[in-house]
Amino acid sequence: MIERVEEDGAYADLALRAALGEGGLDARDRAFATELAYGTLRWRGRLDFLLRHVLDRPLESLEPRVRRVLRLGAYQLVFCDRVPDAAAVSQSVRLARSTGIARASGLVNAALRRLAREHASIALPALTADPIGHLVHALSVPKWIAERWIRAWGPEQAAAFAAASNAAPPRTLRANRLRGSRDALLEELRPRFPDAAPCRFAPDGLVLGRRGDPTREPAFVEGRMTVQDEASQLVVELLDPRPDERVLDTCAAPGAKTTAVAERVGPGGRVVALDRHERRLGLVARDAARLGLANVETRCADATDAAALPDDRYDRILVDAPCSGLGALRRNPDARWRVQPESIDSLAALQRAMLAAAVTRLRPCGTLVYSTCTLSHEENEDVVEWLLARTPTLRRVGRDETPASLRALVGDDGAMRCWPHLHDTDGFFAVRLEQGR
Repeated sequence: MIERVEEDGAYADLALRAALGEGGLDARDRAFATELAYGTLRWRGRLDFLLRHVLDRPLESLEPRVRRVLRLGAYQLVFCDRVPDAAAVSQSVRLARSTGIARASGLVNAALRRLAREHASIALPALTADPIGHLVHALSVPKWIAERWIRAWGPEQAAAFAAASNAAPPRTLRANRLRGSRDALLEELRPRFPDAAPCRFAPDGLVLGRRGDPTREPAFVEGRMTVQDEASQLVVELLDPRPDERVLDTCAAPGAKTTAVAERVGPGGRVVALDRHERRLGLVARDAARLGLANVETRCADATDAAALPDDRYDRILVDAPCSGLGALRRNPDARWRVQPESIDSLAALQRAMLAAAVTRLRPCGTLVYSTCTLSHEENEDVVEWLLARTPTLRRVGRDETPASLRALVGDDGAMRCWPHLHDTDGFFAVRLEQGR
């Protein structure tokens, strides 16, 4: 699975799901395999730093498959207390032999044995003395991202953001308000999720803790809840759809925000969900059916092409645009290695094109929300300023006009920002704009 991510650019969640589906593992082994895969991707920067101290040659000179076996073994030695060191080393040697690199088994054995003895005494770069080195080698952030974060927020906040991005996210869900209340759902789930509590900001949200699988619950199967991060829920709170309204979601898959909007507009409303990939639109339709939502219409369309959009006008439009995803690294640890510096500019161009097309379908006095799961200035503030400059009929909605539940998260510029180290959510940016008459 890690090979597919690193060599083919596959997304970790999809590659892992495919690998586990083929493996025939029991629940315990599936959980351990998931931890190994995500943990090794998440901590690759620190693991490489430690491995360089125990290898007799440059890590970069080793073939990729050998590096992957070393990282998997190093992750177990450094982060998995329940795995005995001897077992981690022997399993890594066995893995090297079974994957066609038996010639490297001696190197793997020697390096990991030495790492088992010495890793606790290897000093990581300190934040005060070497901020970039600390983010890169201690907190496993690629250098170009570390430099951007430190330049934008300063060393301490950048380090706090990076550390939170390495933590496992909580299991968070949204109650389907058409099929019951959040309080009733909380009481139902508490026996199996004793840490369950209402979300801090999202009115329909519950946070269950960091263990367990809510998708196995009857409430999920019966369509009474959806798994969704709190920050993602708050984007819909900012959009504030009302009963019986018509809403366009221009980049809808996999559909958590789409269905949240559909629950709010109710049976008298209508949600048109677009995505350029027919297969991913199937995820939206499937989730809408599970939740009992007959008011969702899916259409395959390129949201950057105004001519391809439905020829209607909408009360509200959501542009939850493709982005670098650097605010959601705790959920998608592979993104830090997949995204490159040049990706930012190309994504910003895509985002501008989506907004330019979407605004042509906004009715007078209508509301548009632009959101991303990143905190990159080029993809957020710069894109919004570009849109406002070219569309004088649009205005930015201020903090005092946003829903009261969100005002603690909205800045003087009217933008909502969620931070993993401050709010225990994914990192999100969202801004609400309104069309003139």
